[in-house]
Amino acid sequence: MHCFSRRIRFWTALFLVLYWCGLNAAPAAAGLVPSRVSGATEVTSARDADLLVVQRTLEHKLVAQKLHDYGVTPDDVRVKLAGMSDAELHQLASASKGLPSGSDGLGTLIAVLVIVILIIVVVKLMNKEIVIK
Repeated sequence: MHCFSRRIRFWTALFLVLYWCGLNAAPAAAGLVPSRVSGATEVTSARDADLLVVQRTLEHKLVAQKLHDYGVTPDDVRVKLAGMSDAELHQLASASKGLPSGSDGLGTLIAVLVIVILIIVVVKLMNKEIVIK
């Protein structure tokens, strides 16, 4: 009542044993990769850090739309930022720290939807009923 002959089963088993031994003979090696500074986000002074915070805030869609509504072009913003003193730039960066930088919250919305769908799938797999009143 065997599907395969004894010879085929023997050679298949021998092949699998040799194959698995070969996999274990060369284990993977892992290690930490040294970090390096990218040229785009290099911060050398407090002014550069403040300027980076303000630029990321200006990338936000709502802020860009409001500036556009007031008739301010991105070139005007760059000229004004370059002409600001360190104290003015720091004050602007401090005021914009609470705002989201460069995003409109779409990632957060997608994460919440994925969590809700995951909960519904788990509840359905447990044969429970979801009732919303």
